[in-house]
Amino acid sequence: MIGYVIRRIVALVPLLLIVSFVVFGLSLLIPGDPAQTLAGGQNAKPETVAKIREDLHLDEPVFRQYGHWLGGVVRGDLGTSFLRNRTVAEEIRLRFPVTFSLALGALVFTILVGVPLGVIAGTRPGHLVDRIVTFGTSAGLAAPDFWVAMILIGILAVQRQLLPSQGYVPFADNPLDWATHLYMPWIALGIPGAAGLARQLRGALADTLEQDYVRTARAKGMRSHSVVLKHTLKNAALVPITVIGLQFAYLLGGTVIIERIFSLPGMGQYFFDALANKDLPVIQGVVLVSALIFVVVNLAVDLMYAYLNPKVRLQ
Repeated sequence: MIGYVIRRIVALVPLLLIVSFVVFGLSLLIPGDPAQTLAGGQNAKPETVAKIREDLHLDEPVFRQYGHWLGGVVRGDLGTSFLRNRTVAEEIRLRFPVTFSLALGALVFTILVGVPLGVIAGTRPGHLVDRIVTFGTSAGLAAPDFWVAMILIGILAVQRQLLPSQGYVPFADNPLDWATHLYMPWIALGIPGAAGLARQLRGALADTLEQDYVRTARAKGMRSHSVVLKHTLKNAALVPITVIGLQFAYLLGGTVIIERIFSLPGMGQYFFDALANKDLPVIQGVVLVSALIFVVVNLAVDLMYAYLNPKVRLQ
């Protein structure tokens, strides 16, 4: 197992280099001259623009610029925002807990709802309850998270006035208010994930229950819930684990719309504002962190695969 972990970590090095170069390449795709923008726009003095270009190493070849940028990234320096005049690393450090709270709560909702539904449907394929779950999960997959968010706001915030529709309270200030402001975002993000998890778990569980070792366990007189819990779920969990891992990575890197709707000061909102104002260091920093999250989550999923299926360790 240790050898497998080392091989997977070593294999990440070239991948991370490719990711870093792609992220740096964003600076080559955005139209306009960042130095001129920082100097004051079209009316900027040429000597001021030249000084800024020299300070930002924009007058050097592309690969040398990449070397300067990568060196800063390794040291934890993601640059300074053009608009806020604050370091991107500090802004991300302050905003990441908001996005992480949003993603973690949505993931918990996904697991608490998706796993029971998948087990219920997977252990009764073809029955009425299976058809009901299949219909419900199809509806959940078809419902966009922003649409669910608007429905929740209309019912729970506007009509019933049970939950606040905007704002964020740090967990350290008031845990109850923290959760109260995140209930609707959790549900809006968790419903599509729970539907996808339930569908995947249902299919994997139904297939596993048809295996010979399951029939043997039942022939020995083992109870159905023992067969499912002790023999079936572990072997059927490989695909659902992938769904959970990718869902969590998506939630950490793709909550832009939900954060915008609920006015949450997370990384998604930060990225949206930077994109609207062409704030290149912020765009690069957020994209790089999001890419790293996907890489780390994929590594965790691979390690979980190896733990559940020893055959994977030999690859």
